[in-house]
Amino acid sequence: MRIATASQMRELDRMTIQERGVPSTDLMERAAAALAQAALELAGGAPGRAVCFCGPGNNGGDGVACARLLLEAGLEVRCVLVGKREKLTPDTRAMEARLAAAGGRLEPFAPDDADFASWCLEADVMVDAIFGIGLNSDVRGDALTAIHMMNTCDIPVVSADIPSGVETDTGRVLGAAVRADRTVTFTLPKAGHFVGKGGLCTGRLTVSDIGIPAELVDGEDYPVRTVEAEDVSLPVRPRDAHKGDFGRVYILAGSVGYTGAPVLAAQAAVRSGAGLVTVGVPAPVWPVAAAKLDEAMPHPLPAGKEGQLSLDAGEAAFARLSACGVCLIGPGLGRGNSVSAVVRHLLPEIRIPVVLDADGINALEGHIDVLDGRKGLHTVLTPHDGEFARLGGDLSGGDRLGAARAFAMEHGCCLVLKGHCTITAFPDGSAYLNTTGNPGMAKGGSGDVLAGLILSLLGQGLPARQAVPMAVWLHGAAGDLCAGEIGEYGMTPSDLIAALPRVIRQHVK
Repeated sequence: MRIATASQMRELDRMTIQERGVPSTDLMERAAAALAQAALELAGGAPGRAVCFCGPGNNGGDGVACARLLLEAGLEVRCVLVGKREKLTPDTRAMEARLAAAGGRLEPFAPDDADFASWCLEADVMVDAIFGIGLNSDVRGDALTAIHMMNTCDIPVVSADIPSGVETDTGRVLGAAVRADRTVTFTLPKAGHFVGKGGLCTGRLTVSDIGIPAELVDGEDYPVRTVEAEDVSLPVRPRDAHKGDFGRVYILAGSVGYTGAPVLAAQAAVRSGAGLVTVGVPAPVWPVAAAKLDEAMPHPLPAGKEGQLSLDAGEAAFARLSACGVCLIGPGLGRGNSVSAVVRHLLPEIRIPVVLDADGINALEGHIDVLDGRKGLHTVLTPHDGEFARLGGDLSGGDRLGAARAFAMEHGCCLVLKGHCTITAFPDGSAYLNTTGNPGMAKGGSGDVLAGLILSLLGQGLPARQAVPMAVWLHGAAGDLCAGEIGEYGMTPSDLIAALPRVIRQHVK
């Protein structure tokens, strides 16, 4: 699904109104109708009570028009202006006049009025229409009070376009934000509905068509998209296929104390369809890997006294991976000096696509030039926020999407920034936002499963632009399947691996 920026939406509105001659109030009425429908669903239908908190801008106009429609549907409605009357836009004033004609009133926000507060506590639904997509500074004053009221009343809230207080393009919370049960956005979703704290404030998202011409929408370039179920497709396998047709992949992983990481990565690769999986591990780890991996091929590599790769392990690993099409480096390797040296020595020599995870990423701390040296080759990095920061990624501004895109463009890599709404960014500035997954996946080993899954799909010949975001989606979908069957608390990374075949089977086309 395409993701629009705030500036793109403003331009689409402008072209629709000024170039196509669509009255702005018509757009507002359609937005209000979608908002009112969501409010009625949350309220459980009429009769009931609704409170509409409206700013003076056009987002507030949507709320005022929504208040009229709820009134006409039989609800008792209080419509309050959160802001200064002199700042009402012409369209919002027009909606106020229509509300008055229907017997309603746009009243001033009076949070200290005990009767008003008492009335609100008996409401069945609240409508948040204070700010729209243009907010770019911290919430203050009456708006802050209204947001606090909505968040503490234990009454369902529907937000117009985006929860008030959320920055549209980053998902940052600007001081405070409405925690909506539902959000009705218009024409296209925005990044703030998914990334950052905005993704936690949006609730159930509905995208409503308000009449902006399709050719105008299609005429824009949207570098950011979500990954949805309909975007995930794996080919039917030829009947005369053999194991070599589905990828020869190599995993360099593991150390004493971290024996599970290479096993989980290898099992994920096998379960997701890789034809031949070779696993290089330090010699002390090899007996464990050999005992646990029936379908993959583990082999021992030279190790130092602490059970991590020694300096001469690189040559032995390179001899094996040279026959493979894709390589994964990192899960459970450890952060010893010899390990980091091996990784940094291998990367310039490997000419096949490489997936870097965990300690494979940590080895680049202070040595980002090694990554830059692989520009033009396929390199996928899968950091969490801490690993990303060690690489020089800047998350201080709260803009994970912008930071991921900037890093991928600067260093010519594919970056999978893991977390709530994992972001996959490519060197051309495009990015994909994931829509699957749950907190039950926040356990050690889940990242190893994802790394093995990415490795597998790349090894099977899928282009990186398809394979990587699709792997992230499948990983989250397996997590959602597990959460539904056994719950978030008890699910494990091994459960994810076991669920992968069932999820994948649904997407073979």
